[in-house]
Amino acid sequence: MTPPPPSGSFTAGKLRHLRQRRRWSDRYYSRRELHLKERSDPLEGAPQARGIVIEKVGVEAKQPNSAIRKCVKVQLIKNGRQVTAFAVGDGAINFIDEHDEVLVEGIGGRMGRSYGDIPGVRYKVIKVNNVSLDELVRGRKEKPQR
Repeated sequence: MTPPPPSGSFTAGKLRHLRQRRRWSDRYYSRRELHLKERSDPLEGAPQARGIVIEKVGVEAKQPNSAIRKCVKVQLIKNGRQVTAFAVGDGAINFIDEHDEVLVEGIGGRMGRSYGDIPGVRYKVIKVNNVSLDELVRGRKEKPQR
């Protein structure tokens, strides 16, 4: 008969079990396993989403900057949620009208949070009525009417 292992040592099965229990205290592991990003994310894990412009809004920049950032409120087609998206470019807001169909994507901040000095804005507009907003701002293309 084999003697019992000395106290303080664990078998491989016991170590695996302990590791699995301890992993839940790692916030990245638990968020990933419970799919919390996909549940709370209006885009539902997708890189981009289409939506309809509800209204144009001006968002004040955070201190120490003093500006009104031009944004639009967008209602997503896939789930009806409303998000605020930043119109990137000088005079870009003039190419976006209410009831236009826009394509939005993440603005590129840290871990899905807001970016730079724009509080509460996590998305940016990249297309308006299926035409690139950047092309419209640069004057290379004309905006089609819906």
